[in-house]
Amino acid sequence: MNPTDMTLVGAYGSPYSIKMRAVLRYRRIPYRWVVRNSSQDRGFPDPPVPIIPVLVFHDDVGGYTESMVDSSPQIMRLETEYAQRSLLPTDPVVWFLDHLIEDYGDEWLTKVMYHYRWHHLYGDAIAKASNMLPLMSDNQMDVEKHRAMSEFIAERQMGRTPLVGSTDANRDVIEESFVRLLALLEDHFRQFQFLLGARPSRGDFGLFGQFSQLFFWEPDSALLAAQRSPRSVIWAYQIDDLSSLEIDDTQSWFTRDSLPESLSKLLHEIGGTYAPFLLANERALLEGEAELSCVIQGQEYKQSPFPYQLKCLNWIREAFETLQQEEQKAVVQILEGTGCELLLTESDV
Repeated sequence: MNPTDMTLVGAYGSPYSIKMRAVLRYRRIPYRWVVRNSSQDRGFPDPPVPIIPVLVFHDDVGGYTESMVDSSPQIMRLETEYAQRSLLPTDPVVWFLDHLIEDYGDEWLTKVMYHYRWHHLYGDAIAKASNMLPLMSDNQMDVEKHRAMSEFIAERQMGRTPLVGSTDANRDVIEESFVRLLALLEDHFRQFQFLLGARPSRGDFGLFGQFSQLFFWEPDSALLAAQRSPRSVIWAYQIDDLSSLEIDDTQSWFTRDSLPESLSKLLHEIGGTYAPFLLANERALLEGEAELSCVIQGQEYKQSPFPYQLKCLNWIREAFETLQQEEQKAVVQILEGTGCELLLTESDV
């Protein structure tokens, strides 16, 4: 395909949109950025579901061939289309760990992002988001329309907080997971430029998508991040546009035999937060329960189960099954004791 013919339809306040924009920048794939519902957002093929970001592929004569959604499949599709500046670690064991880290960023940290934007105790964040989000598609919006849309967005999004787990009862679990993550990333980025070594991978962009909002947008979490992990904030600014980063053969990812302790700490954090949630979500869906319940770092966590996260768990297991037997053994050995190893076995419910 002609790499100059690609459009990314998204929004500035959408973590997955900013994630994919950063991916395209790093991979030096020329693209057109279009804000959803702006005057430029027209004529594209309808995506499978009405969510963003939408990646639109063009043909050689300027027409559109297809639209696809979901940032992780988008990344993998681009890997089949473009060879240069890949995001996939060459060691299959590290490739699997990268898959797990990206999924954690996409599916657990989005709870943190949503919490710091819409939880009722963060009034400044709610006011900022509800006032600015409507203007992203039309900065010349009529004043009355802007007021009405601001009220509508605030009411709608605050009403959805329980769906993602942002409740008063879960507040400590969510916020403490953010603080722990900041601390371990501060230690990691003191030693390494990226999560998996000397070049970025899917996991970097998975975390960055949520951090683009938590660090640059939400007032309370941004202040917390600057205080607790300034290195993470600067890393996020770098990830946003890595188009100038030159990659050569001397820059590579970790191998299974060179994983640092700081990465092990990240895997323990994933295994202590995201893993119990995924497993509880699976149990609730398979048993037809209206609510999932699990213990995260010694505290009870409850929310409604969500089918998409069951797909994510199944994709983790499918990725594990693609590995050779000795690679699977290496993964199990690395994950043993982190809590992540529990994700690899299908439920017997």
